[in-house]
Amino acid sequence: MTTPTVPHWPAGPNADLPHMPSVIDHVAVARLYGEPLFAMPQDLYIPPDALQIFLEAFEGPLDLLLYLIRKQNFNILDIPMAGLTRQYLSYVEEIRKTNLELAAEYLLMAAMLIEIKSRMLLPPKKVDNGGEVEDPRAELVRRLLEYEQLKLAAARLNAVPQHGRDFLRAQVYIEQSLQPRFPHVDVPDLQAAWADILRRAKLVQHHKISRQELSVREHMSIVLKKLQGQRFVEFEHLFDPSQGVPVLLVTFIALLELAKEMLVDITQAEAYAPIYVRLAYAPAH
Repeated sequence: MTTPTVPHWPAGPNADLPHMPSVIDHVAVARLYGEPLFAMPQDLYIPPDALQIFLEAFEGPLDLLLYLIRKQNFNILDIPMAGLTRQYLSYVEEIRKTNLELAAEYLLMAAMLIEIKSRMLLPPKKVDNGGEVEDPRAELVRRLLEYEQLKLAAARLNAVPQHGRDFLRAQVYIEQSLQPRFPHVDVPDLQAAWADILRRAKLVQHHKISRQELSVREHMSIVLKKLQGQRFVEFEHLFDPSQGVPVLLVTFIALLELAKEMLVDITQAEAYAPIYVRLAYAPAH
């Protein structure tokens, strides 16, 4: 494959280049066992998997434009749109014959190039504030410069050695001795472990519940003994809080049983007044 020689010439914003080559480098139509193939063989049987067709010769429209500009030493700030558009369209036409879906993205950029070219042929519009007229190629130049910076950054990152691609980590296996090696234990470690055991022991407390047998009849007799010889006894004086809640409860039940059997009278002078308990008087026969 031969590459046409491109002479250098000054390029103006609206000037076309008559000697610019109209065809760029040929694009390989297939890859045969890793090697590019520029023409389909006519007298050779090719297995279905032997050829791998690829049309992604460039990573996108910007990549193609940047290739054309750098290959022919164009000034990216003063792009000859006529010649660049013609070369770009020739490449798009080549890939459109094989893969129309892939060419759609390139056709969109082609429309943009044609629009820029047509705007450059028209007289520039005057700016109201008296400033300079914006170059129709400004947006395209900005995108190309940004893409080129990203592409160079990606190339620098790809040049960095990568594990598994450029080098492998050395691994050496050393057989350890079968004799166990126990870690050394200091005195503060034992003290801390003992303190932790004591702390957990304080959290575990045992509560023994004992059963106390109480007799209602027995406490009925105790209440009657307290009332004997007394005219009145205040209600709360019949209970001894020091004996615990179970005894207080049984004493109260015993008092209710005595009132039920009409052996004691429970009286109160008025609402919220003290409650008194006395022995019931037996009726005279």
